[in-house]
Amino acid sequence: MSDEEFPFWWRRRRYFDDLFKEIEKWFEEALKEMERDFEFFPRDLVREKKVGSKTIREFGPFVYGYSITIGPDGKPIIREFGNVRPRGGIKPIEVTEEREPLVDVIEEQDKIRVIAEVPGASKEEINIEVVDGNKLKISTTGKRKYYKEVLLGADVEPDSAKATYSNGVLEVVLKKKGEAKEGKKIKIE
Repeated sequence: MSDEEFPFWWRRRRYFDDLFKEIEKWFEEALKEMERDFEFFPRDLVREKKVGSKTIREFGPFVYGYSITIGPDGKPIIREFGNVRPRGGIKPIEVTEEREPLVDVIEEQDKIRVIAEVPGASKEEINIEVVDGNKLKISTTGKRKYYKEVLLGADVEPDSAKATYSNGVLEVVLKKKGEAKEGKKIKIE
């Protein structure tokens, strides 16, 4: 029998069956290609589990985002955070084991306040270090790994650092080197 001998609805059904088979084949090929690309991920971000006779791979967590704030000069400051970095070339993304936490640096007259979001880490797992007098390095060990080097706006006194951690928020306060002198009131004549 030729296609014209079948009723219209039967021909349409066969057309859609063929179309869906092609789409399913395309998705399977795309999934295999993605699995090949994901082989360069850090081992901590790839988990396998058995479900019946099949082995299922789970990937992640993948975190990527932007933070937009308004600076003291009124211009927007855009910062990236997460553990995924877009880039050009053969591999369009770079995935690291450590997440880059969202960090705010607040410069005051005589001190610098650094606030970082490091949820899921315990106080004992957080390492904070002043490097070169004007850089703060935040890293964690344990299940959730974070890493960030923050450039401070001025040289600081490492011995003056005070840090607190509560509800996933780390706050580090550092005194600037050569404390600012007290201001002098100027009389208007």
